[in-house]
Amino acid sequence: MTDTTVNAGISHRLYTEGEAIADTKAPAGPIADKWTTRKFEAALVNPANRRKLSIIIVGTGLAGGAAAATLGEAGYHVKSFCFQDSPRRAHSIAAQGGINAAKNYKEDGDSTFRLFYDTVKGGDYRARETNVYRLAEVSAAIIDQCVAQGVPFAREYGGLLDNRSFGGVQVSRTFYARGQTGQQLLIGAYQALERQVAAGTVEQFTRHEMLEVIVSDGQARGIIARDLVTGEIQTHLADAVVLASGGYGNVFYLSTNAMGSNVTASWRAHRKGAYMANPCYTQIHPTCIPVAGDHQSKLTPMSGSLRTAARIRGPKPREGHDKDPRTIADEDRDYYLERLYPSFGNLVPRDIASRQAKNVCDEGRGVGPMVGDFRRGVYLDFADAIGRLGKAAVEAKYGNLFDMYARITGENPYETPMRIYPAVHYTMGGLWVDYDLQSSIPGLFVTGEANFSDHGANRLGASALMQGLADGYFVLPNTIRDYLAKGPFEPLSVDAPAVAEARAAVEQRTARLLEIQGERSVDSFHKELGHIMWEYCGMERSEEGLLKAIDLIRGLREEFWRNVRVLGSADTLNQSLEKAGRVADFLELGELMCIDALHRRESGGGHFRAESQTEDGEAMRHDDEFLYVAAWEFAGGDGDGEMGAPVLHKEDLVYEAIELKQRSYK
Repeated sequence: MTDTTVNAGISHRLYTEGEAIADTKAPAGPIADKWTTRKFEAALVNPANRRKLSIIIVGTGLAGGAAAATLGEAGYHVKSFCFQDSPRRAHSIAAQGGINAAKNYKEDGDSTFRLFYDTVKGGDYRARETNVYRLAEVSAAIIDQCVAQGVPFAREYGGLLDNRSFGGVQVSRTFYARGQTGQQLLIGAYQALERQVAAGTVEQFTRHEMLEVIVSDGQARGIIARDLVTGEIQTHLADAVVLASGGYGNVFYLSTNAMGSNVTASWRAHRKGAYMANPCYTQIHPTCIPVAGDHQSKLTPMSGSLRTAARIRGPKPREGHDKDPRTIADEDRDYYLERLYPSFGNLVPRDIASRQAKNVCDEGRGVGPMVGDFRRGVYLDFADAIGRLGKAAVEAKYGNLFDMYARITGENPYETPMRIYPAVHYTMGGLWVDYDLQSSIPGLFVTGEANFSDHGANRLGASALMQGLADGYFVLPNTIRDYLAKGPFEPLSVDAPAVAEARAAVEQRTARLLEIQGERSVDSFHKELGHIMWEYCGMERSEEGLLKAIDLIRGLREEFWRNVRVLGSADTLNQSLEKAGRVADFLELGELMCIDALHRRESGGGHFRAESQTEDGEAMRHDDEFLYVAAWEFAGGDGDGEMGAPVLHKEDLVYEAIELKQRSYK
């Protein structure tokens, strides 16, 4: 590495370095005992006192819905917020393939430790060991909880819950409900939540968007929210705040996320002092329906579980892209994952599968229609599975996914191979939290995809649902009580300076967006930002490209605050205003993601630097330099998008239970 490369971020004054940080909440001792020890050490709250304590939870997906239901059941007063018209519309509903748990029903060698090991290895050794082990430890209880709620998991002939395999592992530990696992799990959590709403312990606020966190005397004490129907700006106070608001994949514009998914709740907290950790770690899903043209606003994933049964292939000759895939001779088919990774084949982790699909298309061997200068697609072929198992068996497991593909593409996947291409799916980065899931702001807790803690540089398939429910049902209810036990807290008036300041900031920002009256739509800025992010901070990053992206984003953000046109007014339903606020936050987040990717001069998981790869094109980590969590502190900014250079705080990653190795799936 040259001096220019080593010091790129510093030399361009893109960031500064601050003091190191550490998680101080994980107990000492063997890793298998840490969670039991922490639960015992955490202070208790008398049931009679719980009624005096209030908690705000932002988000009603699996992490937020499960937490609200559990904390309401425990007797706390909970306020639950979502911007959708019902908690059931949270984005967790879109998860398809399944949920991991170490129950070893298949007797194929699975265990809590193996789930822990697979998750750390799948994350390319960039996750915090203690958090991951806890996730594996509580995974079995999640399945029992969901079965008790009536979640209709698939069962085998003997009545036991069925499992299927998933990417990155060699055991079957993924529990599923056809291709609707997220939907069924969310219904279970939703029923538990609504029970508490009926009981009066949970107060529900639908069509409300959090726009600011209230921090008083260094503690999170509430939020400022906008009623999306009336436009009313509301103040909500509590003793603690929980963000369960999901990931930020929509910074790329085209992603598998719902159009409403955004970073605003997390970013408002970041601007108030919550560190943002590893924001450049984004996951690319390898089995999405390819982009069809500029008209699209989102992409559709085909569950990663399909890789269990199908074979992924591309044509060997460059001219094979326009042939009927069924007529391509076997010797002209390249089952490239099976060729490159014989031990795992199609079940390599998502980051590897995605990168290899891109390589095939970059070589001119993509299939499907031309989109721009490329044919962006490879085949996901079920012919062997249908021949081996029969159409009925394949339909029983994946029928709804096949139907969805047919409706979108007009092609019958039972007869013709699916066409797939990678797309942005999940974000492993998020707000920094300690072992208790508390952010760098006391009293502000973060769960699910909104935090960074469990997946490192890459998430294994079927682990998102596992983390959301683990955090909501089993982790947060045990750790937040240690904080709440410090109560009762001094009552905070709506007229308090911190509250008035937060409310004024929201009102001023709203007015500023409406008064610009420029010439460009909000969507045009979002789409342009997405192009920049995908081109320079997508599946492959380089120093040159990232520096260019930062300049482009800064120019785009300056133009946004000068030339965006937001229609309508503030005191009514206004989706243009909603989008504008979210895109403004994406324009700031995008720059930080590029700075984080620039400073991390190694490849690992979902972060692939062109300058750091092996001779055969695999990711090359540099553990001697980058074995840490990058936690970024906001350094200030104004209302027109100007930001100071963020401050980097490093949390060293220590591996005691697992040997640090270069990943291999060959």
